[in-house]
Parts: sequence; structure tokens; C-alpha cells
Amino acid sequence: MRLFGLAVILAVNLVLAPLAGEAQQARSPRLGVLLFSAPETDPNVAALRQGLADLGHTESRNITIEYRGAGGKSERLRDLAAELVAAKPDVILALGGDVTPFVRAATGTIPIVMVVSNDPVAAGLVASMGRPGANVTGVTFVSSDLAAKRLQFLKEMAPRVSRVGVLWNPDHVDPEYRETQKAAQALGMRVQSLEVRNAGDLDAAWQSASATRVEAVIAVSSRLMTTNRQRIIESSRERRLLLASGWGPWAKEGALFSYGPDLNAMTRRAASYVDKILKGAKPGDLPVEQPTKFELVINLKTAKALGLTIPQTILLRADQVIQ
Repeated sequence: MRLFGLAVILAVNLVLAPLAGEAQQARSPRLGVLLFSAPETDPNVAALRQGLADLGHTESRNITIEYRGAGGKSERLRDLAAELVAAKPDVILALGGDVTPFVRAATGTIPIVMVVSNDPVAAGLVASMGRPGANVTGVTFVSSDLAAKRLQFLKEMAPRVSRVGVLWNPDHVDPEYRETQKAAQALGMRVQSLEVRNAGDLDAAWQSASATRVEAVIAVSSRLMTTNRQRIIESSRERRLLLASGWGPWAKEGALFSYGPDLNAMTRRAASYVDKILKGAKPGDLPVEQPTKFELVINLKTAKALGLTIPQTILLRADQVIQ
């Protein structure tokens, strides 16, 4: 009987062992997300969740997401990145070119998917766009054609404009100011650099714009510009300056037009990187993706307030016209 009992125990163990292994394998993957703001207010979170759901990863059902938000305080990012790494998620997603460096510094092993608006190569986040190397990959909103195309649209909408101010943050590493300079030469326009490293520099930038008789301003998108977007829009309106920028929210909130990638689409693309890595891909082998589709949004109400008539040929090319 004793031998029979032992045989039964062994048989039961043999049956349960693979089931236990399957239970371990069925553990929900864990994604860490680091945000400059907070999950409740960050506009990218909804797009991320949708992108993951489209690929079969539904939060609280078959994927666990741990969020860390800095609440707009950059000094908290280093500690929050360390917290996420200590939690040992399978992948970490960093939203922002000013957020990703902290995650990258915190781990060289956990895969990192970035969503950035700067140049990840120039910023030292990846070795190259085609072969990122190490543990970082993802998407960037940067495209070498954007600045020239934006300036061309400005020239077509307002042919008499010859002096353009570029409102930009030199600490945000991207090629847009340099590319705008090149495009301006080809179009016979002059570019005035309006450097802004913090919100306190904005007043001096507007004074410089007035002193150099700038007629239009292009705001190069970055965290600083986005955070001060409404202030910049109001200031340009007060000075009756044409204002253009990188993507939708600017035009929707009062800029003359915006031309750039669909942010929600790019964030959903970042979800596909998370999916590939969870399925075994190595981040260093996944090329960094740049935008291939761009949206032109024109605010006709702003144009009318400036006494500007937008050519019908431009309106027909717009993805959205705000009346």
C-alpha cells in the first residue's frame, strides 16, 4: 500500500508540474511607463492603451501597466526611473525626449521603447536609426523634410512674408532650426533665431522679434514650447504675427497652421514595439521609426483675424480646416 501511495503521489506531481509551468508562462507581461506629467492628464496615454489593445494587450486583463508620473517636475524623473527599474517590468516605455535619458541611465538590460520629438541619435539615445543597438528603440517625430515643407506652406499662404522668427529651444536636440535656415535661403526668406531655454526667455524672444521686424514665427515643438503653447499663441496674436508649428493642437488652439505627424498614430506605433519585444524581439535590432504621414491643419478664423486669405489650392490640401 505504501508503494502504491507513493506511486499515486508521483503520478499527481507529474500531472501538476506542467500545469504549474503553464501558469507561470501565462503570467501577464508587465509594462512600465514613465511620464513627464501624469497618467490622468497625459494626452498620449489613451493612444498607447488603444495601440496595445489593438494588438491584443488589454490593461488589467492580460497586461499589467505600472505608471510613474513626474507631475511636470523634471527633478523627479531620475528617482521615478529608478523605481520603475526596481519593479523589474518586461519593458519600459518612456514618453518624451526629456524622459528617455533617465530610463536609459537607470538600466542597460530592460528593453526601453521611447516616444520622442528630438533626434535620438544626436541626443545619444541610440547608435543609429537603422540599428539602435543596446536596449533602446521606438519612434521619433523628427523628419528632415518637415521644416522645409512647413516654411513652404507659410510662403504659399503669405507670399509677402520675408522675415521669419524661429522660436526654439537649443537644449532640445533636433535639426529643425538648421533645416529651416536652409529652406529659407532657397525661398528668399530671412530667418531670425529666437532662442528660448526656459519660460523666462519668452519675453526677450518677443522683443527680439519686434526689433528685427519679424512677420511670422515658427515654434519648434518641444516640451518647453508645448507647456507654454497658449502663452505663445496669445503673444503672437497680440503682435499680429503669423504663427505656425509642428502638429494639430497648435492650430486648433489658435495658431495659423500646423504641419507635422499625427501624435496619436505615432504613439500607437510605439505600442507595436512593446508587442514585438514581448514576443521576443531585441530592441537593438528594431529600427527607430520616423513619421511618414503628416497632417496640415489650418485655422481659418485666425487667418481672417490677420486679414489673410488662404488660397483655395492650399485649403484643398489641408487635412483639417478650422472655421
